[in-house]
Amino acid sequence: MKSYTDIEQSKKLAEILPLESADMAWCNNSIKGVNYTDKFSANLYTVKEMQDVFNEALHGWDKYWELIPCWSLVTLFSLIKDKCGYFEFVYLKRTSDGRANLLEDVYRLSTDIYDVYNKEAVDACYEIILKLHELNLL
Repeated sequence: MKSYTDIEQSKKLAEILPLESADMAWCNNSIKGVNYTDKFSANLYTVKEMQDVFNEALHGWDKYWELIPCWSLVTLFSLIKDKCGYFEFVYLKRTSDGRANLLEDVYRLSTDIYDVYNKEAVDACYEIILKLHELNLL
């Protein structure tokens, strides 16, 4: 199960959500030295650490490193609950083709504006946030 947004989702949410709402960040910094980048990895930060990390990135990090805000599942739930009156999150098995013998595991995220079924809870939250943004409810 995904615990946080992937890089593409993170980039899109960074255009929509306040950066200070992120509790994680994707970063490709390296312990190997200046001008060297590693593969992106996601790191969990406190709100204070996030502010420090972004300030540091804006003021002097190596030009080759990149920092992308990232949101955990818990934070996405909080953001959605703050914007929707009704919120329900359920794990269930449902038929994928109408026959009882072909079941798939899915998450259902229901709000007062939209219902989403997805195999990943983070992806369901991402869809809801895009819908809230589309409806100018963020």
